[in-house]
Amino acid sequence: MNNTIRIQTALVSVYHKDRMDEICSLLYEQNIKIISTGGTKSFIEELDVPVKAVEELTSYPSILGGRVKTLHPKIFGGILSRRDEALDNEQVKQYEIPEIDLVVVDLYPFEETVASGAGEQDIIEKIDIGGISLIRAAAKNFKDVVIISSQDQYTDLVEILKNGAETTLEQRKELAMKAFRISSHYDSAIFNYFSKDTDQKGFQVSISPAKKLRYGENPHQEGTFYGRFNDIFDQLHGKEISYNNLLDIEAAVYLIDEFEETTFAILKHNNACGIASRPKLADAYKAALAGDPVSAFGGILITNTEIDKATADEINELFCEVVIAPLYEDKALEVLKSKKNRIILIRKECELPKKQFRTLLNGVLEQDRDISMEGRNEMKPVTKKVPADKEYIDLEFANKVVKNSKSNTIVLVKDKQLMASGVGQTSRVDALRHAIEKATGFKFDLKGGVMASDAFFPFPDCVEIADKAGIIAIVQPGGSIRDKDSIEYCDNHNMAMVLTGVRHFKH
Repeated sequence: MNNTIRIQTALVSVYHKDRMDEICSLLYEQNIKIISTGGTKSFIEELDVPVKAVEELTSYPSILGGRVKTLHPKIFGGILSRRDEALDNEQVKQYEIPEIDLVVVDLYPFEETVASGAGEQDIIEKIDIGGISLIRAAAKNFKDVVIISSQDQYTDLVEILKNGAETTLEQRKELAMKAFRISSHYDSAIFNYFSKDTDQKGFQVSISPAKKLRYGENPHQEGTFYGRFNDIFDQLHGKEISYNNLLDIEAAVYLIDEFEETTFAILKHNNACGIASRPKLADAYKAALAGDPVSAFGGILITNTEIDKATADEINELFCEVVIAPLYEDKALEVLKSKKNRIILIRKECELPKKQFRTLLNGVLEQDRDISMEGRNEMKPVTKKVPADKEYIDLEFANKVVKNSKSNTIVLVKDKQLMASGVGQTSRVDALRHAIEKATGFKFDLKGGVMASDAFFPFPDCVEIADKAGIIAIVQPGGSIRDKDSIEYCDNHNMAMVLTGVRHFKH
């Protein structure tokens, strides 16, 4: 048995009025009585749809500047009364409480008000009391009441009304679940606003919608993405985006955002295997590909400028999973779409979160996203030899790449091109040796190149290895009690070293 019920009486009290003309007209067509408040009531009256004021039921006006309108037993009794409970039915009759079986409410825009930079009093007034209470009451009594708690559900309501205004128990229960999710999200946003400048923190995060992925990192693991991917990207072509694609896409976005001049990057497993800056995009792509044409196979490609046909023709020779750019020439898109499964994304303007979190053991880690980036002005020369202008340019380039690579990491750069990096190693020496081996394997001449390290050198061994490979300038954060040993080696071998004072571990 599906416990189908027909809607008889609706309480409508909404902040946003989009589509309410259609909904109210349908309510009228279905002979459903409408109860409403304030601005919503006036809106319905302008449609020439009969509506009864909440004040007529409660015998109380809206008071305290609108803070109290629906908080009354005749309203909440009508929502919460259990139709199959004899005592409830007796009390409903005794106190002349109308049974309400549809509640349409949306909440004051609290998050939007905070994001707008409004003052505290304006923000406080956007903490919904009556609306959130109506939502929770109607959701609790889903056996007898339909709750529409968001504009996103108006299409569902229209379909219900067009189909005789009848709902099944399953429909009402699903809408109740959505209502409690909205209620939880709203309360989390309010808590985070009040706790942001205090030590009384708790981990309260609510993110929706949810998208089921094909699987997680591996086929035997389930995976889900919670968030609004479409706020950041438009997908123009290709297969469904996977869990691992999403991880690489995030790494690609954070890396490319470090660069203002025309730059192309190729990533694999969250690390750049190639990146270069050049006046022409096609040249930047070819220089990035040269960094590691083997690892580029199946990689994530990203640039910070429009992809033209010349660059698309070059890209089309490579098997890649994802291509990301802010714009594409029409002819470039034709070329890139020739591979059926290739994911093509347009990057939109969207501010990314400044907080990061991840699950760990039986808890959660939270931190500020690493948004620090040290340029020439923050690089303190500590050796007798000071880098030349060209070397400073490469040191800045290398520092941007090393910041966005997995620790322990060493990056080797020359002429604004990644020659090689050693990433995710258990020692800095291993990272450097791996980078040198890769660079020489792909026929790079390291002489005149620069090196970046994500953390300090505890011993001068890396500096010595780099010197013998041809590196002439180094950027590192410093902070070791033996910094002087590395500096002394540089002074004795005509090398330049600058310190930034900022470590960029990335685990």
